[in-house]
Amino acid sequence: MKTLPLLPLLFACVAAPAGPVLAAAPPAPVLAGLDALYPDLDALYRDLHQTPELSLQEEKTAAKLAERLRKLGFEVTPEVGGHGVVALLRNGKGPTVMLRTDLDGLPVEEKTGLPYASKAKAKDAAGAEVAVMHACGHDVHMTSWIGTATLLARTKDRWRGTLMLVGQPAEEIGAGARQMLADGLFKRFPKPDFAVALHTAATAPAGTVRFTSGYALASVDSVDVTLHGKGGHGAYPHTTVDPVVMAARTILALQTLVSREKSPLEPAVITVGSIHGGTKHNIIPDEVRLQLTVRTYKPEVRKALLAGIERVAKAEAMVSGAPRPPDVKVTEGTPATFNDPALTKRLVDSVGKVLGEKNLSETPPVMGGEDFSEYGRAGVPAVMLWLGITEPQRFAEAKGSEEALPSPHSPLYAPDRERALRTGVTVLTTAALELLGRP
Repeated sequence: MKTLPLLPLLFACVAAPAGPVLAAAPPAPVLAGLDALYPDLDALYRDLHQTPELSLQEEKTAAKLAERLRKLGFEVTPEVGGHGVVALLRNGKGPTVMLRTDLDGLPVEEKTGLPYASKAKAKDAAGAEVAVMHACGHDVHMTSWIGTATLLARTKDRWRGTLMLVGQPAEEIGAGARQMLADGLFKRFPKPDFAVALHTAATAPAGTVRFTSGYALASVDSVDVTLHGKGGHGAYPHTTVDPVVMAARTILALQTLVSREKSPLEPAVITVGSIHGGTKHNIIPDEVRLQLTVRTYKPEVRKALLAGIERVAKAEAMVSGAPRPPDVKVTEGTPATFNDPALTKRLVDSVGKVLGEKNLSETPPVMGGEDFSEYGRAGVPAVMLWLGITEPQRFAEAKGSEEALPSPHSPLYAPDRERALRTGVTVLTTAALELLGRP
């Protein structure tokens, strides 16, 4: 397979930054091993892409990664918080730096047409057979993570401290980080001084990195609301309590929580993504079920919106004369991801010297969510960087024509794998060397 030439800037030497924490040696000698390593990483990527596993089912994926890390000399502990993997490489006194990857795929049928496209099937939580795909870049994350682990394990003379690799399950359902923390991630193992992760971004060309300081991704809460009415014949609505009308009023009233009950300078979204009720044209049902997603950044805004949803639903039920109050339940929740500003600046400065400043740019926060946020909430300075994955020429053409590039979770999600993987390894390795101690 033909490989891409490396940019000269990729291995430019980086001077150690000023400050009380000494960085490790410049990344150039460490990254010099990437060319020879790349064919193996490419094979790993294609294997991972073809064999995705759903959230909470990542047994084989975790085993593949754990085996590679053992061969590199890491102390590996499997089955942490489910199928989570924790691997430690101790190399003298110095900081503990955590690099996190996610393991799970999505119930999406791949339609990329690639020769290594996933044809995997699995049973979902309800027992239905579904197609499975890495449609969110977790295969890129894992491969970059293994590449970084390999380069650092081979160059232990260049850094000091403890490299902590965390392979996290169940990111797609917002459960894996909580499960690992509940299973003693920062008690059974060293609590890291820093945590770093990548996330692929189709909105950026491969070979580039985007960053956000402060709030980068939103909190995400799933809310189920069941409105109870009194069913009957559509010709005699006066004999019923119509939960469909109740639901319509509730949906409209919920939007006032965003437009009238919080500061317009505080971003928030309430979306009713699903409404189910009734079985026939002329039958008024007994109940209607709503499914909501709620997105915010600040904890106080999140708390106010969730309380407001319950208040509005109960009020509309009372006004309608409902036979009983609605059921309101938060079924999933992930806090907002906050990138530590000082750590963000430090990593951006170091990565910029390697990739070239023109290949790094700041990007606004997004309303997507990530449970990487849990590690920051546990008291660890943390940063997630966006890794561009779109083939540069296609990106330029799409930008000029306003073509919509495939988003995460799309069946057409297809990274420009070599550029993306080389850049991913470069960024993670540079970040780790910046934060680990100097020999």
